[in-house]
Amino acid sequence: MTENKQTEAPKKKMTLQEAVKQQLENKKNKTAGNKGAMTGSNASKKMTSQISQKPSNTRRKMGV
Repeated sequence: MTENKQTEAPKKKMTLQEAVKQQLENKKNKTAGNKGAMTGSNASKKMTSQISQKPSNTRRKMGV
């Protein structure tokens, strides 16, 4: 019974830095596996500005 406990490695507490590294590695592996699954429209979509209209000049013209 005592030999059994000695062979088990004590669980090392994971630091925050190690946890972040592990999460990042998992995310990279997950995205690498899904590269081929992306459709053509999603893969080649270019980022565009969310502001599509110019701001109105009516306030400036009226002097308010």
